[in-house]
Amino acid sequence: MSLIAFDFDGTLSDSEMTVLLAERAGVADEVAAITERAMNDELSYAESLYQRAELLAGLDEDAVAAAFDAVTLRPGAGDLIERLQAEGHHVAVLTGGFERGVEAALAKEGVTADTIVANRLPMVGGALTGDAEGPLIEGTKDDALEALADDLGVPMAETIAVGDGANDLPMLEVANLAVGFEPKDAVRPVCDTVVESMFRLETVLTGYDVLPEE
Repeated sequence: MSLIAFDFDGTLSDSEMTVLLAERAGVADEVAAITERAMNDELSYAESLYQRAELLAGLDEDAVAAAFDAVTLRPGAGDLIERLQAEGHHVAVLTGGFERGVEAALAKEGVTADTIVANRLPMVGGALTGDAEGPLIEGTKDDALEALADDLGVPMAETIAVGDGANDLPMLEVANLAVGFEPKDAVRPVCDTVVESMFRLETVLTGYDVLPEE
């Protein structure tokens, strides 16, 4: 059994949860600018998430639910998860995004991840507080991957990480195989291979080949 850890926003999904929320809060441009700075390693992920969460303060439950319901997987991602699980692999989602959005997108495709490590946006009185909480704000994905591997009894030599942004760098650096999915420029140098589609990703992960960079 291998442990295969996926990033979510920008990898399994081309939806950006904070952008979907921000559109409903009327702060899409401000949030997108913060996200881009973080993905290019110009701003720490924790700083960027707290800044974006603050901009979302006051967004009501109906708008939050609609935003998370709009999160979708990339075409083919659900089938890939099912295939990996059928082959005996442990599929994890390690994301600085939000648990509700991950769960909603997976449910639409009728699949589940074996483990989800994600953050949350707390609500009080039916509206977002402007705060954020969870294990992957101050915590990093290398620690999350190593802790999960240890819990499962999977050696790090049997781990694969798939991601695209700067906050994926830690897990890409410690995994045995680092796969960049349309990676940002700051991420590309640490990747063992780079893919631009779910078809190519499936080719890598199901053991047919380790592809050269496209």
